[in-house]
Amino acid sequence: MNKLITSLGIAAQVGLTIGPLAAQDKKMNILFIAVDDLKPILGCYGDKLVKTPNIDRLAKRGTIFMQNYCQQAVSGPTRASLMTGMRPDHTGVWDLKTLMRDVNPGILSLPQFFVSQGYSTQGIGKVYDPRCVDKDLDGPSWSVPYYRNSDKYISKITGKPEGNYQLSETKELFRKYRAEGQAKGLKGTELTDYIAKLIKPSVECADVPDNAYNDGANALNAKEILTQLSKENKPFFFAVGFSKPHLPFVAPKKYWDMYKRDEMPLPPFQQQAKNSPGLAYHNAAELYAYSDIPPISSFSDQKVGLDMPVEKQKELIHGYYAATSYTDAQVGILLNTLDSLGLTENTIIVLWGDHGWHLGDHNLWCKHTNFEQATKAPLLISAPWIKPSKTNSPSEFIDIFPTLCDLAGVNVPAHLDGKSLVPVMKDPEKSVKEFSVSQYPRTSNVLDSERLGWSDGQYMGYSIRTARYRYTLWMKNSFRSTSPFNKELIEAGELYDYNKDPNETINVAGEKEYSKVLMDMNEKILRFLETQVKKN
Repeated sequence: MNKLITSLGIAAQVGLTIGPLAAQDKKMNILFIAVDDLKPILGCYGDKLVKTPNIDRLAKRGTIFMQNYCQQAVSGPTRASLMTGMRPDHTGVWDLKTLMRDVNPGILSLPQFFVSQGYSTQGIGKVYDPRCVDKDLDGPSWSVPYYRNSDKYISKITGKPEGNYQLSETKELFRKYRAEGQAKGLKGTELTDYIAKLIKPSVECADVPDNAYNDGANALNAKEILTQLSKENKPFFFAVGFSKPHLPFVAPKKYWDMYKRDEMPLPPFQQQAKNSPGLAYHNAAELYAYSDIPPISSFSDQKVGLDMPVEKQKELIHGYYAATSYTDAQVGILLNTLDSLGLTENTIIVLWGDHGWHLGDHNLWCKHTNFEQATKAPLLISAPWIKPSKTNSPSEFIDIFPTLCDLAGVNVPAHLDGKSLVPVMKDPEKSVKEFSVSQYPRTSNVLDSERLGWSDGQYMGYSIRTARYRYTLWMKNSFRSTSPFNKELIEAGELYDYNKDPNETINVAGEKEYSKVLMDMNEKILRFLETQVKKN
């Protein structure tokens, strides 16, 4: 695959898709908005509690993909897939430490391709996961050096945050423990870990302006960059990444005040699904990096998940909603800037959240699973000449690359795993694929081995989602879809019926009444795996 992509290079193309450019000289601009850990808790997705007027405003201009799924429910791998239009087994990125171009040096990124099409490509904030790209945040992707957080845009009232925090008492403790750690000779990660064990709250409600935090400052910087781009003769691809609502859930007080703590919705099902394998779960290790999370007193009878006091659950959910509304306000700055510069009618806008997030369902928090709450993620695409709509057609993040090429009227690289969603945007009743695919690895680390008794070896769960069902196969011995399928490597299987069981309470893979469904879903996943071997 590496050789294939390298040989195709930026010139790799498949039949030209004629867009709106045939009748106009100027190419369409692209505003590319990434939001970290944003699940589809948005007004435009039907949530009645959340306040997201700006994202909802964008949705009224474009297509809302109601059944959109990520490739892997963790930041680095899913962003590597989205930015290259390739599945994780082809990018070679399944974790938060592998550098994409170390394992796949010839891979072609979306903004890199648009550079070859005469675009100015620029970026700010979290677009790639920085742990999975080079120090230049994937240098080949950008026509100018990537913009870093700038003190110029941080509130002069508060000054820079310490870590992610602005409350004075937290900042004082942060400085105290940093000095202690430095006195012990700690540096780098060791120093960061030392501080985090002592002071790293999972939430913060501070009465500060939006630009007291990096997202608010970056939104102001992005506004200035857009102004400069509007004066250039080149079309632009401008990527803006927002970090919230990723942990810690920090946001100015006015966004917390939009919600009442006692109205925060607890999930209706907080147990392990009946008949489901332990491989499907985790123990919320990401959340346990925060100093105010109660210690594990005991696991549930199923030995999975995280038991959390109701009060703390509601505080976290409150924080998630507040952080979501905070990011929505920053999106509003971008939309208002486009309007004020007269760019809206000549700009394609795409907004995505890199994956979903568990807020206590299945007794789970964070992401890192193949369940619905982790894999389902928002995707909005606005093209000024296409009528707004809402579609239930399956879509995946790997579809963004070919879709933007199609919308911009440029050739689509031939090797991409995704498909253009333009036919769906023009007719929301159409579909370009039968199902979406996600995957997640499990490694038998010491804690999991002791808790669940897993055998040694790495597992990968491949999950396909149709309109009604999800079917997941857990494969052992480091199986990847680029290798021939071997049924002897099946460790476990899951089947969920969302018409009857939207909360995934029962794995029905072993139930007699679902035998035909199981057979059909098994055929689908085997056909998919076969196509991946052929592509390798």
